This record gives sequence, C-alpha cells and structure tokens, in this order.
Amino acid sequence: MEGKKLLWSYWKKNKKRIQVSFGCIMIFLSIFFLYQLPMEAAGYGSFLCLSLIFITEAVNFKKYVSHYREVEKIEQELSYGTQQFPRTEEATEIKYQELMRLMIEEKEKEKRNREKAYREMTEYYTTWVHQIKTPIAAMRLLLKEDTEQGWEISMELFSIEQYVDMVLQYIRVGGKSTDYQIAEYNLDSIMRQAIRKYARLFIRKKISLEYEEISLKVVTDKKWLLFVIEQILSNALKYTEKGRIKIYLLDEKKKEVVIEDTGIGIAPQDIPRVFESGFTGYNGRKEKHSTGIGLFLCKKIMTRLSHTIRIESEPGKGTRVILGMETVSLDYE
Repeated sequence: MEGKKLLWSYWKKNKKRIQVSFGCIMIFLSIFFLYQLPMEAAGYGSFLCLSLIFITEAVNFKKYVSHYREVEKIEQELSYGTQQFPRTEEATEIKYQELMRLMIEEKEKEKRNREKAYREMTEYYTTWVHQIKTPIAAMRLLLKEDTEQGWEISMELFSIEQYVDMVLQYIRVGGKSTDYQIAEYNLDSIMRQAIRKYARLFIRKKISLEYEEISLKVVTDKKWLLFVIEQILSNALKYTEKGRIKIYLLDEKKKEVVIEDTGIGIAPQDIPRVFESGFTGYNGRKEKHSTGIGLFLCKKIMTRLSHTIRIESEPGKGTRVILGMETVSLDYE
C-alpha cells in the first residue's frame, strides 16, 4: 500500500519530465513515418530510448524512496534533536533544510524558555507556600479556641491551610515527574491518617463516621494517595450538612474502596465533567466555595499512579467515590 502511495507521489512530481520524454519518442517515430524511412530502425531506436528512460526513472525512483525514508527517520528523531538531514545538491531543498533547522532551533529555544519559566514559577510558589504557613501557624498558636468565635476562626484557618497545600500540589502535579516513592502500604493506616486530620470537622458538623476495616496492602505512593483521600473527605464534609460518611471495601480483588456521603449529591449532567480543571457544576456555583481543582488533581494523581477513580451520585441522596488501587505503573505524561 505504501509502495503504491510512493509510486503515485513520484509520478505526480515527475510526470512532466516523463511525458516530455515520451513525447520526444513520438516525434521521433512520426518523423520516420512521414519521411517513409525504415520503421525497423525507428522501432529499434525507440526501444533503446524507452529502455534508457525506464532505467533512469527506476534509479530516480529508488533515490526518491531512499530520500523519503531518510525524511521519515528525521520526523521520528525530531523530538530528540538528533536529526541529520539527507545530503542534497538541489538549491531549493537546501533552503528548505535551512528553514527546518531554524524552526527546530526556535522550537528548542521555546522549550527551554518554558521549562525555565515553569521552574521559576514552581520555586516561587513553593517558597510562597512555606512562607505563608509561618503566619498561619503563629495565628493558630495565638488563637484561643475556647470560644465560639475562636472555634470558627480555627476552622477558617484550617481551610486556608488546605487551599495553600492545594496550590503546592497543583504546581507539582503539573511537572514531568514528581517525587514518587512507591512501596507497599497498609491502606487502613493511610485512611486513618486522613480521618484524624478531619476529626475536628466531623465533630464540629456533627457528621458521623462509619469506618469498616479494610485490611488491604496497596502498592502506591503514600503522600500522593493521602492527598487524594483528604480531598475526597474534604468534599464529602463540605457538601454534607447532616447524616454520615461511610468508608468501606467494595471489591477486594480490584482493591476498590468507597468513600460515601449523604450530602447534596451531584447533578447527572455534571458527573461526566467533575474531573475537569476549574469545573464547579451546579452545586459548586450554588454553594460558592468550590474551586473546581480538587477532583481534577485527584484524577490526575490517580492516573499517574495507575489507580482509578470514579464517581456515582444522585442529587439529594449523596455521593460515592470509588478508588481502585489494583496495579501500579507510573505514568509520566
């Protein structure tokens, strides 16, 4: 199939020259015929000309295919910066190659500039996060929580800390790679660590927790998986005014764990888009405190860890977030 494609491409490029060659032979034969010269000599001469044309075009076609293969190889190597253009004496093609070199140099320069800008942005936000945590910690030490107002301020500080951490994770997860430390962990231990972090909020909102022992060993990155679980718990508490949050094992073989709440739920038309960056949906716009970043980060992290995450929900009845941690194969996007 590719041979036919190359043959047709060669014909389109060289048909005028080939047509002129055949036209010359026809003129040659016509002159012999009009002057009533021996046609045997004309036929012999035409045969020699046709043979020469065929051999020449066969050689040219072979060079054309070889040139095509070299260009195809350059296309594959282009992203690695190791390309070597095929030799040519044609002035127009030399100019094309010079233009290609300039374009590649510009591409590499732009790539280096983007990487530099990303590094500088990451360094800035990392510094900013660590610096802003200092006054937050100081305010928490100065705050007296034995009053209603103190308790409310404490909860607001907790929310600020969550958003600050989210900024840092958002920057880190956008990089080519992250500080993965893959090992086998007890999932119960990770779950309990996340629950302890939100214990005060459970008490404050009077939301009961139903936790069933999971008893699973998962191969994952503890820090990143913990961040995902914390985000899901945060969302569950944010959108649940009364009732309970339940955590249980759904499928032991697939290592699927469910975090289920009795909150306001998600509109059916919003479910396919909840993992999009910046998407808040109907409930997010109604509540006015959704960033549309948390679930986006969760999806990106779970995908990079080769885990899965999906959501089932019904408005007014609650939401189920199913985390699957069967396998790990790091995915650097």
